[in-house]
Amino acid sequence: MKIGFIGLGIMGSRMAANLQKHGYSLVVFNRTRAKAEPLLGPCGTFSDSPAKLAEQVDVLFTMLAHPDAVEQAALGANGFLNHLRPNALWVDCSSVNPSFSKKMAAAATARQARFVDAPVTGSAPAATDAKLVFWVGAEAADLEEIRPLLLCMGNRIVHAGGHGMGTSVKMVINLLMGNAMAAFAEGIALGEGLGLSHKMLFDSLLGMPAVAPFIAAKRDKIDNHNYEVEFPLRWMQKDMYLATVSGYETGIAMPLTNVTKEVYRLAMREGHAGQDFSAIYDYLANHR
Repeated sequence: MKIGFIGLGIMGSRMAANLQKHGYSLVVFNRTRAKAEPLLGPCGTFSDSPAKLAEQVDVLFTMLAHPDAVEQAALGANGFLNHLRPNALWVDCSSVNPSFSKKMAAAATARQARFVDAPVTGSAPAATDAKLVFWVGAEAADLEEIRPLLLCMGNRIVHAGGHGMGTSVKMVINLLMGNAMAAFAEGIALGEGLGLSHKMLFDSLLGMPAVAPFIAAKRDKIDNHNYEVEFPLRWMQKDMYLATVSGYETGIAMPLTNVTKEVYRLAMREGHAGQDFSAIYDYLANHR
């Protein structure tokens, strides 16, 4: 089986490397070729375009930053979707909105290709250790065909339903994480403003039911103001924005998320875009 991989950023590069560790040969494409260099060799070749890549593979993974990037790779100039072999599988692991996944599924079907949305939960360390969780929207038979590949990159697969349902679960998860991180940061900033020590607040609150468990893993970043990126703040803001788009499309009110996504946007304007999303603490602590 020949596998294609498009998008070799923080997550995609690690996912592709784990496929290679299991003996799979890859054809890869990334706009910045330098990011592909560690994957090139006996089990990895670079393609000059998504279109040329598609002609060579049976299964194509995409792991791109946002819907526009996915659509450009699929349907833009030199896009891959018109060049996939009949019955080939396109697995989109990007964090996008459900209506976009359904649109891409329809575009694939019209071109005799199969589509799977399979976004992941887990940051860079989980991607390195092949401990990602895949939330899958697909036909059951298509999922079974790619299950061995997903298990090279992750340790849990949840079949959420048909096209767009994997993306739907991922959207809910990131909405909860983004709101929880911002609420915790705001609470800590208030506590410090009231005269409570940073250390006492963290020692007391982490592990309490009121605090999301994942925040404990962010303590070192916040304590040391060293926001080495695991999940960029700008992509958290993007995911929360896409959640509000889905809320608009489905008639669901999203008052909390609409406000919180703007807080992340303000943090981006002050230089936090490329930092880990836990840097929302620094932004709020400096604006109390």
